[in-house]
Amino acid sequence: MSKLVLVRHGQSVWNLQNRFTGWYDVELSENGLLEAKKAGELLIAESTTIDHAYTSYLKRANNTLKIILNNMSLENMDIIRSWEFNERHYGSLTGLNKAEMKEKLGEEQIKIYRRSWDIAPPELSKDNKFNPRSDSVYNNIDSKVIPDTESLKDTYDRVIPYFDFNIKPKIFEGKNIIIVAHGNSLRALCKKLFNISNVKINELEIPTGNPLLINLNPKLKVLSANYLDSSREQNIIMDQ
Repeated sequence: MSKLVLVRHGQSVWNLQNRFTGWYDVELSENGLLEAKKAGELLIAESTTIDHAYTSYLKRANNTLKIILNNMSLENMDIIRSWEFNERHYGSLTGLNKAEMKEKLGEEQIKIYRRSWDIAPPELSKDNKFNPRSDSVYNNIDSKVIPDTESLKDTYDRVIPYFDFNIKPKIFEGKNIIIVAHGNSLRALCKKLFNISNVKINELEIPTGNPLLINLNPKLKVLSANYLDSSREQNIIMDQ
């Protein structure tokens, strides 16, 4: 049996400001730093061991993972960073206030952009100051794979192949894995693991900084799943 720990990064400064963040690289808020620290403490209390650690290219996830590993006295563990675990790209909504856009576009349209399976917001222009193409962290990536907007399906289509190729073999070996990523990249992964339908995936919420501990058998079947902080848990949707 393997343990897979999924953690959405701690609250970011743009989470706090209620802004669409996507691929834009923002820092953790003060509360986010505390959430990351508590996540490590919860894993220690659970006596969880970690063999491999993965995260995205974005510092709010990177720093959350580093804080967790430091608290677990695993600060020397190699961290594998993958752009495939980045947050969903919110296109032209990037940087905008969610409440203001709800007023401008209507609640139903924003709900479609945020929670539909395969509808993406309008593309972010190449010259927009929030466009990740100008960030040197992506210099080693083919520019053709950097999106200008994404639906959840688009996010799924990059997260799952990476997971299947790089992480699934380690689960087959019985290794324990931690992935610290983002609300939508983790929703995409949970869709696969919990066999959630295209319709029901819109109901799945991932809380910040709260480890989701999943026990898997060698065939990747979910044996159990629970949030370690029960006071901030969200409903775990399983269609298995």
